[in-house]
Amino acid sequence: MPGPLSDRIALVTGATRGIGYALSVALARAGAHVVAIGRTQGALEELDDAVRAAGSTATLVPLDMRDYPGIYRLAAALDERHQRLDVLIGNAAIAGQRSPLGHVDAKAWDEAMAVNVTANFHLIRAMDPLLRRASAGRVVFMTSGAATHARAYSGPYSVSKAALNVLVRTYAAETDTTTSVRVNLFNPGPTRTRMRAQVMPGEDPMTLPTPEQVAETIVPLCLPSFSETGKLYDYRAGRLLDFPQPA
Repeated sequence: MPGPLSDRIALVTGATRGIGYALSVALARAGAHVVAIGRTQGALEELDDAVRAAGSTATLVPLDMRDYPGIYRLAAALDERHQRLDVLIGNAAIAGQRSPLGHVDAKAWDEAMAVNVTANFHLIRAMDPLLRRASAGRVVFMTSGAATHARAYSGPYSVSKAALNVLVRTYAAETDTTTSVRVNLFNPGPTRTRMRAQVMPGEDPMTLPTPEQVAETIVPLCLPSFSETGKLYDYRAGRLLDFPQPA
């Protein structure tokens, strides 16, 4: 029986580990052809095996998200092959340097902004025409509670996620009434990933939800039947949240 995303093209960044890996497999299980972006060929090939085991196929794209021209080359290739993009998942991110702001290395700051913000700007800019051609383009970007709850020693990550929130909400506002594209943010909260373990080494990972559990709640936001836009889905709250409206 065809899945709810059969014949849909879904692009996932940061697809080779953590939530990106689990979501790629979940989207494949729902019937989507997965365009998987990751930095290493070997990890992409392992994902390809999992996608095939889930009953679907993948296009493997070895790409560092800081290779902005590469993002546009990928968009051109998708245009040539599929003429559209049905689902875009902006998942790739780095934790950045954990240090007092006065001690953050300028290169580390620039790297966090490059991966967590600027790459996603180029991703939106490159993929927007393809999403508009889809019958029901769906876009989900991964955010964090750090975007709205500033904590000491995590400035690069927190600031980059706050900027991402505004970037995504702007895109949602620009596509709201004039297109069939629906754009939302997803906050997974603490999840049993390698990045989380690096940031919180003393935390018991067994107390956290798995990437697979989180991924299952993201898939519904990618379905053609999902009509909300400009919202934040909070995994721990288990519901969509509205952002405060401007005065």
